[in-house]
Amino acid sequence: MTAFAPDSIVLNRKLPLWYQVSQSLRASILGRSAEAPLRLPTEEQLALHYGVSVLTMRQALKELEDEGLISRHRRRGTFIEPSAQRSAPVRLLGSVDAIVAQQSGMTTRLLDHGRGPVDAELAEFFPDVTEVATYHRLRMDESTGEPTNHARNFVHPDLAGRIDPDDLLRWPMTKVLRDGVGVRIGRITDTVEARLAEPETARLLQVPLLSPILHYTGVTFDEEGRVLDVARILYRGDKFSFTVTLDAH
Repeated sequence: MTAFAPDSIVLNRKLPLWYQVSQSLRASILGRSAEAPLRLPTEEQLALHYGVSVLTMRQALKELEDEGLISRHRRRGTFIEPSAQRSAPVRLLGSVDAIVAQQSGMTTRLLDHGRGPVDAELAEFFPDVTEVATYHRLRMDESTGEPTNHARNFVHPDLAGRIDPDDLLRWPMTKVLRDGVGVRIGRITDTVEARLAEPETARLLQVPLLSPILHYTGVTFDEEGRVLDVARILYRGDKFSFTVTLDAH
């Protein structure tokens, strides 16, 4: 039986390895194609794939099992749960793969894309251009079809011609930029604040006007410090919580 093939990552030795591995594998599982096999490689094969110990791999798999994304069967192996209910914790721990995992696993509709002027709020991020590429998406829970968040990405125009809009139906922008376009991401800064749903957000997310909304802003930089993408994502307050873990070292 053919086993599911997860993506590869470069591990950051300053962050817990099990966490990085679990988030990378989670993103691979949630972003898989419908034809992908459900059987995972063995613990030993996955440990070799990620370059970690079997004990670290076991801890990463337990995280995914606790979330309901995989099931483990003695003598049969480990399998992806195709109909598992996707929970939506947003965990931020300094890993690009954590951001990818955060945004994966939902049905996505591309509402529109094109180019737009650099407004006052974007000017500090894009001082060298007058317009940016824009992408507006709505994400829905894949099991219920219920809208959970809508996202706007403002991308440096130099990259627009290399972005395939169809990729945005499968992958978050971070993964499209890194794996599709091939840019080298240096860092991402995140800001989360509470807001009230204005008319467009209330309509798209199917919530009452002035309902509580979590407003996430993610700014993606390349290794030279140039801003590649500014993401503004509005999450339904009744569907998401944010957990931030700080490494003491």
